[in-house]
Amino acid sequence: MYATATLRRFLIAASMLPSCVSVACAQAISVDAFPSKPPRLVIPFSPGGISDYLGRVLADAAPEALGVSITVENRPGASGSIGMDIVARAAPDGYVLGLATVGLASNSVLYRRVPFDPLRDFTAITKIGSIPSVIVVHPSLPVKTVQEFIALAKKHPDELAYGSSGLGTGSHLAVEFFKSATGARMTHVPYKSTAQAVPDLLGGRLQFMFDFPTTAVSPVKAGKLRALAVTSAKRSEVLPDVPTVAEAGVPGFEFGTWAGIMGPAGMAKPVVDRLNAGFMRALSSPSVRGRYAEQGIQTTPEGPQVFAAYLRGDVERWRQLLRSGHLALLD
Repeated sequence: MYATATLRRFLIAASMLPSCVSVACAQAISVDAFPSKPPRLVIPFSPGGISDYLGRVLADAAPEALGVSITVENRPGASGSIGMDIVARAAPDGYVLGLATVGLASNSVLYRRVPFDPLRDFTAITKIGSIPSVIVVHPSLPVKTVQEFIALAKKHPDELAYGSSGLGTGSHLAVEFFKSATGARMTHVPYKSTAQAVPDLLGGRLQFMFDFPTTAVSPVKAGKLRALAVTSAKRSEVLPDVPTVAEAGVPGFEFGTWAGIMGPAGMAKPVVDRLNAGFMRALSSPSVRGRYAEQGIQTTPEGPQVFAAYLRGDVERWRQLLRSGHLALLD
């Protein structure tokens, strides 16, 4: 009886072996053949904005860099969380990717309810770069330097009002980070977009903004706004004569609305490496770099491990600001 039972188990195991081998072979073949169809890039913001531009420029370069086209899908809402939740829930086969931005890190800290964990539920693939802000003030404000601006804000706490594209967005977070670095106090007036806030700044109803260089360049050149500094580590090609905040007297200050490509958690390393190699190839091309530079986007391509470490550091930065009281939880 014992011999019969042992033989039965052996026969069952033997019968299962071909199927196990075939599954392993199929998985290996699917990885080797990747990509065999166009991946889908989810952009968690509306068409026409700077984030949409970032993703579409990279998608345009995909046929040459990856050997296959990329389908772009805009899924806006909840400060980017709706689109990134789609990515987090997708199969980890490399065919659903997301354009992650600074909101992936900050939303997880600032909002009480976020449907995913930015560090646990995603696979970092490639960091693209960042878009700096430029501090612009209304000409009636009696300041010409960052130091004069800080002194005025400290002399009149909470009297200088600034607009942003909403709570928890880059144009809001940049100012909060500046406040924490300088001790200045200002009043936040959130809008649905920076485009809605700019007319109030031009009309003097707001005193300053941290805006994108490409948006600010025309009114600055026309004398309708005054540019004090850019928030990046290096000067913007769009406004080359404007110093960085660090150059203007706040050592070590740097802020940019970063962006990168991420996929769901659990992606196979060969697929991640193949995607990263393709995107890095695209980001090194003069055409892509040139198109990004036109919009003030500073490319800093990084691989999966470096990008993942950067994301961890950014999440911790917003946690520290929350603990310090410079930011409040949002519903």
